[in-house]
Amino acid sequence: MAATALLSSPPLPSSSNPSILSTPLKKQSKILWNQKKCGKFRVCSEFCKEPTTQYGVSRRDLTFIALSSSLSLIFPFSVLSAEEELKMGSSVDDINAYSYLYPIEMPSKKFVFKWVETRKPERYSSAAPLSPDARLRIVSERVDIIDNLIISVSIGPPNSQFLKSKEKSTWSAKDVADSVLSDKSALRVTSTQRLAESSLLDAHASVIDGESYWYYDYLVRKSPTKAAAQEPNLFRHYVASTAERDGYLYTLSASTLGKQWEKMGPSLEKTVASFRLLPPTESYVPPYKDPWRFW
Repeated sequence: MAATALLSSPPLPSSSNPSILSTPLKKQSKILWNQKKCGKFRVCSEFCKEPTTQYGVSRRDLTFIALSSSLSLIFPFSVLSAEEELKMGSSVDDINAYSYLYPIEMPSKKFVFKWVETRKPERYSSAAPLSPDARLRIVSERVDIIDNLIISVSIGPPNSQFLKSKEKSTWSAKDVADSVLSDKSALRVTSTQRLAESSLLDAHASVIDGESYWYYDYLVRKSPTKAAAQEPNLFRHYVASTAERDGYLYTLSASTLGKQWEKMGPSLEKTVASFRLLPPTESYVPPYKDPWRFW
């Protein structure tokens, strides 16, 4: 059931600049946002040879076909050199009904990502909470410890402080981002204090196959590594995609240290752009089913 994809794009100016690390976080945000440029990337997929349906097309193949048609519409400012190729793997979670691509290798640079699946897909009720109130929970996660990369998927209800209407067509990308970020903290602090930890760089929305997706990238002035914690000017750069289903927000986020964004950022942007909710199967467990069941 393995599948890979090769992504490439024309050269573009980088959105990361080491010189900004000594400036205040808000000023860093403005500098990074002003540096963003437009470009396009293309997708070509290499599907697995073994079909799993009577029509000779597997569920994963169908996912890749859908991604190929719309991936370049999400983050047009992605950066990879013209000769660079990015080999991608796929992750499909049938329990929570979503999929995404993640980088495996940059062949031209002879660079291989070293992912470890630290949290295998699990139902919302048994997932690890991201905050003391347990609203937002991580349902899957993979980490490249050597290169300080994290890709995670979290699920949680909307925060009514920011998303006051139940009609998602009225939601702005910034409000969705604020809703997610306000619940994303391991500390017992207020939603406002949690938002103060982050600085939003960009937020925009897109409709793909009739489904709304909200995209945003932001900086966080802290890092899980001890070495980075000793340097106050270091920050983590995140990109994220959020979609809504059954009254819950599904969010894929990918991050690395700010100083590594020039090298790793374009690959993480492609991961976030590939995030899709899938049609539920018999394995799907909606978040509202036994929400406080931890076994």
